[in-house]
This record gives sequence, structure tokens and C-alpha cells, in this order.
Amino acid sequence: MATPIGPCGTVTRSPAAHLSRAPGWFSWSKRGRGPCGDTKRRGHNYCKVFRTFPASFSFAAAPFSGNMLIALFFSLLVSSVVAAEKDSVLPRLTDTKATEAFIDSAEVVVIGFLEGEESPAYQQLALAASRVDSVPVAICTEKEVWTHYSLSSDTVALFRKADTHQENLVIATTKKLEADGLVNFITVNEVRYITEYDQVTAVGLFNSHVKTHLLLFANKGSKEYSELKKALGALAPDFTDKFLFVLIDGAVKSNSRSLGYFGLKSRDLPRVGIYDGDADTKWLLPAGEVSTERVRDFCHSFLRGELQEAKQEDAEAKTEL
Repeated sequence: MATPIGPCGTVTRSPAAHLSRAPGWFSWSKRGRGPCGDTKRRGHNYCKVFRTFPASFSFAAAPFSGNMLIALFFSLLVSSVVAAEKDSVLPRLTDTKATEAFIDSAEVVVIGFLEGEESPAYQQLALAASRVDSVPVAICTEKEVWTHYSLSSDTVALFRKADTHQENLVIATTKKLEADGLVNFITVNEVRYITEYDQVTAVGLFNSHVKTHLLLFANKGSKEYSELKKALGALAPDFTDKFLFVLIDGAVKSNSRSLGYFGLKSRDLPRVGIYDGDADTKWLLPAGEVSTERVRDFCHSFLRGELQEAKQEDAEAKTEL
């Protein structure tokens, strides 16, 4: 699936644009910053030059001539730029086997299928990679590998395991590609085995072809939060391409709509629910311990159709009354 990109390489559709079609549990905050709200960083290398000198150093007291100071300044500037360039070198994938191994190495990875380091997109991708530490980034210049992934021109592709998805950003379709836009592309589509819900990740979750969500409601900062995130994150791979596991922080005020959709309040947490996007239907795991075993059984009950049958029987019983 190709992501629509605007003039500066940013995602053109904001989360609010999906509001009319979003699932009932999705909550939006107009005051929040969307996936295109990153602040640009300018003059980074120049700042590094001045940080090279100790705080006690005084240019006025130093026995340097004007020419010596200029020479020293530019020498340090060049050194800083060279160091930045070395840090921005991306690993190169030379064949399909290496590419498959790289994709399998993490939950989410990004590969720049580019002509080479001389490609205008290369430096921007390298800059973006330095700002998104959570996602490994590499490049591939081998056209045979491009064909394996159904690509024919320079493309930045994001691969994720949670829904076995490949999200393509075709360079030729962008009016102007910048590192900020690539950072947005990565963070918006960074759907993991268990994804913490916010206005940015909501876009990737909603656009996924997997429409069934296993929702864990928990208050961040509580003793259960980290433990449950780890436990359900380990369970999620068993339901790849069947469920997207989503963690919703009940302590965040803007998430109150999500809780309310399931009839919950922050004091009721932790709880677990399932939302079926295709049928626009929800189920709530009965109150009790949120254990891996109970959540696994809950998921299997949905996949076997038992939850759907029980809801239908309950609806028919109410109709008869």
C-alpha cells in the first residue's frame, strides 16, 4: 500500500480526516499534534562545533590571530560534518537472502530501495534513521531484490510483522522529500505486536488490513501496566494477521471515549476487550485477572465464532422479552 505524501514529504491525511470512518473505540484530541507535527532541527552540525570547546575557554584570551581562529573554526566544522556523514552510513543489503534476514530481525524495519548513496533520498533517509532509533534502517541497490518485493523505482518501504505488511513510499510521487517527512512516514506506520495507542499510531492501526483489535486498557504508571504490556506483547505473535494488539492508557484524558465505548472508567482497569471492525462489534472480557491464558482463550473464542454466537443469542433473547 502506498502512503499519500504531501509537498514536504509529510502524510497528507491527518488522523482527523479518518474520524467519520474510525472505529467506535478510537478517540481523537483536536488539541494534540498529529503525525506531521515534528519540529525541524536546523543548524545541528554548527552547534556541535561550539560544543567542542570547554566552558572555560575564552577566544579573547587565546593567543590566536584572526586567520588562525578562522582556520580552526573551519577545521572543526569539517570534522563535525565528516563525523555526521560517517554516522549516517546505512547498512547495505546485497541480495534477497540478506534482505529477508534483515526484515526478520525486528518487528518493524525500513529499507530504502535506492539507486545508491548518490540518490537524493539517501541522505534524507540517513538523517531520518538517526532520529528514529526504534526502527532499523538499511538500503538495497540490487534491482533483482527490488523485483522480489514488487518494486520498480526508488522506494522507501516499511515492513512490519504484526500484520505482515509492506508499506511503500514511492520517491517519484513525492514533490519534495525531507527527513521530517520520512520520520513521519515511519512513526505513523510503526505498528508493532503490541502498539501503544496515540494520535500518531492510530493512523497506522486504522489503515491496516487487520480490522480486529485486542484492546488492553491499563493505567500507565500502575504496577500492572509494564507487566501486562510485556505478557501480551509475547502473546501477540501467536495471532499475527488475526488481531492487532493495542494498549490504551486509561490515565490519558483523551482516551476516555475509548473506555466509554466499552462502558469502562479509569478505576475499572486493567480490562481487555475485542473490537471487530468489519462487524463494528465489541466484546469485553469479564472482570478478573488479566492473565495470558484468559486472553488467549478470549481470542480463540472469537476466532471460533463463539463470542459472535453468544452475542446473537443474547440479542434474540432480549428481542423476545
